[in-house]
Amino acid sequence: MSEGLLFRLAAFPDGDQGGNPAGVWIGPELPDAATMQRIATEVGYSETAFVAPESGHQRIVRYYSPQAEVSFCGHATIAAAVVIGRREGEGRYRFSTMVGEVDAEAAQESGRFEAALVSVEPRHEVAPAALLEEALSLLGWRQEELDTRIPAVKAYAGAWHLVIAAGSDQRLASLDYDFAAMKAMMLRENLTTLQLVWRERADLFHSRNPFPVGGVVEDPATGAAAAALGGYLRDAGLLQGSRRIEIRQGEAMGRPSRLIVDIPASGGIRVTGSAIDIS
Repeated sequence: MSEGLLFRLAAFPDGDQGGNPAGVWIGPELPDAATMQRIATEVGYSETAFVAPESGHQRIVRYYSPQAEVSFCGHATIAAAVVIGRREGEGRYRFSTMVGEVDAEAAQESGRFEAALVSVEPRHEVAPAALLEEALSLLGWRQEELDTRIPAVKAYAGAWHLVIAAGSDQRLASLDYDFAAMKAMMLRENLTTLQLVWRERADLFHSRNPFPVGGVVEDPATGAAAAALGGYLRDAGLLQGSRRIEIRQGEAMGRPSRLIVDIPASGGIRVTGSAIDIS
């Protein structure tokens, strides 16, 4: 096994609280798959990023949940970039992931490192009526409670997410679903999370992300889903004039998280956040 260092951080915190825990392993070369899986299971967070080599601007990165390898993880990417920034200073890095090349940048802001990722090219497709009906049934939501200005879609920026927009904050506030049935549906449809959102204003969204395929009821901060949402809003012409949006997530869990999404006219979506150590 390659010798490496293991870090534990919470990515996308709101100030000094909240965020989504991630493991970051850095070593001269990646361990074998069985070892990475064992480490991720022992860490126990929704994802752990494995990064090699230890220095340089080009890195290989793989992501593991406690149960299996995953194609891409936004919050673990932010955590990894913050760790690299602390070790090597501000700079831009390129991560070779299972879904393609992802650019990451680490910079100091008010004495703290924050990081940004630029996703692979996003895409989306209209959610099949049967899939939307099944998801709503599992959530206990009704069609008339949705925001018709943001139609339900399957959106991608490294992983697939089912985006469903609630018509009110009260609707988003209630989250109760059949865990096993939701997990089975998501595995069948190759979905990483459901991204349930409520648009408070043009540049502010609130989000809740059921994540049963990762073994948890709800994810407190989902960078890949944030990028997928940004790509969908742009490509469907739903931005309402703002090319920067803020996503508030994890609020109902007591883990408030803040994700900043910058949406260029074309190409990958930039997602920015900080990361704090977990003691």
